[in-house]
Amino acid sequence: MSARRPVAGFFLSLLTALMWGVLPVAFVVLIGAMDTITITWYRFSLAAVVVFVFLWRRGKLPPIKKFSSKVKWILFLAASALSANFVFYLSSLSYLNPESAQVLIQMAPFILMFGSILFYKERLGWLEWAGVGLLLCGFTLFFNDRLAQIFSSLNDYSIGILLMVLASVTWGTYGLLQKTLLKSMDSIQLTSLMYLGGVILLLPFASPASVLSLDTLQFGALLFCSLNLVLAYGAFTEALFLWDAAKVSAVITLAPLLTIVSMMLAVHWWPSLFSDSQLNALAYLGAMMVVAGSMLAALGHNLQKKSSRQNQAQDLFLSE
Repeated sequence: MSARRPVAGFFLSLLTALMWGVLPVAFVVLIGAMDTITITWYRFSLAAVVVFVFLWRRGKLPPIKKFSSKVKWILFLAASALSANFVFYLSSLSYLNPESAQVLIQMAPFILMFGSILFYKERLGWLEWAGVGLLLCGFTLFFNDRLAQIFSSLNDYSIGILLMVLASVTWGTYGLLQKTLLKSMDSIQLTSLMYLGGVILLLPFASPASVLSLDTLQFGALLFCSLNLVLAYGAFTEALFLWDAAKVSAVITLAPLLTIVSMMLAVHWWPSLFSDSQLNALAYLGAMMVVAGSMLAALGHNLQKKSSRQNQAQDLFLSE
C-alpha cells in the first residue's frame, strides 16, 4: 500500500488542474495556424513516445498479443472515442472562448455517471444529484447573456456548444469503455495504447509537414500543448498514488476557474493575441456554481465507491 502524502498529493492535483486550466488558452495561439487533427496528432505522438519509453524501461509494456479479440475491438472503439473527444474539444475553440469551453466540458463526468447508471447499474447518491442541480443552474447563469443567441438559430456560438457536447459525449463513451479495459491492463498501459491508437487513427487525416510553417511562438505553443498532456496525466496519476481519490477529484475540478484567471492574465500581458471574453458578474457566479457542482459530484461518487467497498468487506466478514 502506498504511503499517504497529502501535501504532495494536493500540489500535484493543483498542478493537474493548472495544466488543464491553461491548456485552452495555449490552444488559442495555435488555432488557425494548424488544423485541429494535426495538433491532436502531434500531442498523441509525443505522449505515446514518452509513456512507451517509461513502460519499456520498467518492463511493463502492454501485452497486446495476449489480449482477446473482444478486448482488441474495445481498444479500437475506446481509442476512436478519445481521439474524437480531443478533436471535438479543440474544434469548439474556433467558435467559443476558452472560458466557455472549459466550463462546458464539465458535462463530461456527468455523462459518464449517467452512462454508468445505464450500463453498469450504478446509483447516484444525494451529493451527486446536488452536483447535477448546481451544474445546470451554473450553465444557465454562465450563459445568461447568450441564451437568446444559443437557442434562436444555428450560429457560431451554438456550433461551438454542439461541438463541446460531442466532446463530452465521446469522453463519456471512452470512460465507460475504460471500465472494461482496466480489467485487462493497468491505467498507464491503457493510456499508452490510447495515445498510440490516436496516432494511427488520425495520421491519414493529419498534415505533419504543416509544423514547418509555424512561427516560434506557435511552435512553442504546440510543444507546450503536447507536453501538457504528459505532465498533467503524470501529475494526476501520482496524486492518486499519494492522496485520496475523492480529494484529488475535487481539486482538479478547479480547472475552469484557473482558465478564467489564465485568460485574464493573457489579455493583460498579450492584448494583441488574446481578446477579453467580457464575462459579466452572473457568468462568474455561474462558473463557480459549475465548479461546485463538479466538486460535489466527484466527492459523492468517490465516497459512494468507498462506502460500497466497505460494505462488501463487512458482508464478507460476516459471512465467514
